[in-house]
Amino acid sequence: MLLAIDCGNTNTVFSIWDGTRFLATWRIATDHKRTADEYFVWLSSLMMLTKTEATVTQAVISSTVPRVVFNLRVLCNRYFDCRPLVVGRPECRLPVPPRVDRGTTVGPDRLVNSVAGFDRHGGNLIIVDFGTATTFDVVDTDGAYIGGVIAPGVNLSLEALAMAAAALPHIDVARPARAIGTNTVACMQSGVYWGYIGLVEGIVRQIRLERDSPMKVIATGGLASLFAQGFDLFDAVEDDLTMLGLVLISRHNKELETQ
Repeated sequence: MLLAIDCGNTNTVFSIWDGTRFLATWRIATDHKRTADEYFVWLSSLMMLTKTEATVTQAVISSTVPRVVFNLRVLCNRYFDCRPLVVGRPECRLPVPPRVDRGTTVGPDRLVNSVAGFDRHGGNLIIVDFGTATTFDVVDTDGAYIGGVIAPGVNLSLEALAMAAAALPHIDVARPARAIGTNTVACMQSGVYWGYIGLVEGIVRQIRLERDSPMKVIATGGLASLFAQGFDLFDAVEDDLTMLGLVLISRHNKELETQ
């Protein structure tokens, strides 16, 4: 069994892969103070409840929060007796290395998404990830990550708006019935929703102009389905793109070991 761990700025996702499919997926708030023992108590309880307590023999980690990696590695070493593969470390090989400016560190989540996107949809992709940040990853024809765009995330923008403007409340993200709001909440929802629709359309248009090529647009992340409703922004919405990428990277490294 493979334990795939995707640690983002807001949440950390754990999935169990049995070689053909994901048996279970769980999510916990990211906290750099959480110990390996705390992770195991939480994770082992869920594995028992979902009857997925089969032996974990491999682990792979993608983390955008460096301080969390140590305890995740201890979790794998101490409780599953395996050394995890960590995306972004020199020992973790990608099917196709990224082509970016020398010395640039690419977020592991962006590399993982690029690998999975290429596997499912081929090259010449734009992957839009609605996470803590809204990222646009450009994947070349051979599957290499070649750059992209980082914009503030939807919820991050809402929090900043509520913090900076004392009269504005905290609201949930939703598609408003109309663009013209007739109350404060409706106005804020319209600004965020239609603002991000425009942001995605504008950035995708500019990337296509620079690449001078038609490109598929794949969406992932928690809010992807919300922004896909009733629009032709995306060619596909992939909820499990990051976890699939972790599986593919783990498989690729295993194959290299046997060569």
